[in-house]
Amino acid sequence: MTTPTTIQAGEVFKHTFSFSQEQVNLFMQVSGDDNPLHWDTEFASKTMFKKPIIHGFLGGSIFSKILGTIFPGAGSIYLRQEMKFLRPMFVDTVYEAVVTVKEIDTQKHKGILQTQVVDKTTGKMTIDGTAEILNEQRF
Repeated sequence: MTTPTTIQAGEVFKHTFSFSQEQVNLFMQVSGDDNPLHWDTEFASKTMFKKPIIHGFLGGSIFSKILGTIFPGAGSIYLRQEMKFLRPMFVDTVYEAVVTVKEIDTQKHKGILQTQVVDKTTGKMTIDGTAEILNEQRF
């Protein structure tokens, strides 16, 4: 078994993704947030968004996938996550999650990461945040 490489400050990881209405519906069931803004086209058409939007925390959940399974990956433990929801996110729209390593504390095996989501169509940021994670093998 190979030893994972150590991650350094300044590294950037990008991941392209989208969410389907089926995934929004599953998140709605799990979270209990059945606000019609997330599924009812007629209701949403009368809002400033003009169509259903995905839950903010569903959009932000992409970081759990990335940090826990890809970068840094297995063994990562979330310690903190701050997020600002800057713009709505929509189903079947392509987004890019960008994780930038800002600081590493090799003694404590902790990393401070900038976490952002960008709409690939418009180039505009939809989520901006900071995560603090622990990973004994990668930091």
